[in-house]
Amino acid sequence: MVSKGNNASAAAGRFRAKIEHALYSGDKKHVLSGLAIISILFGIPWYFMNQGTNHQSHQDYLEKARTERLSSNPSAK
Repeated sequence: MVSKGNNASAAAGRFRAKIEHALYSGDKKHVLSGLAIISILFGIPWYFMNQGTNHQSHQDYLEKARTERLSSNPSAK
């Protein structure tokens, strides 16, 4: 009779073997599914970060910082 601990370790070993096979096999379906998973993982946060905001260009940011810096120090020319 096999204890529950051995069943759990055997299941974990089978799972790890399946994951390693998918990672290192190079099959087209594994590569495409990996790309899809990575795209989803990075795409969802990117979508929510960029939703509803108007981004300023770097040049606009520099000009705003320069005008604020010059207006805060009246003795500077």
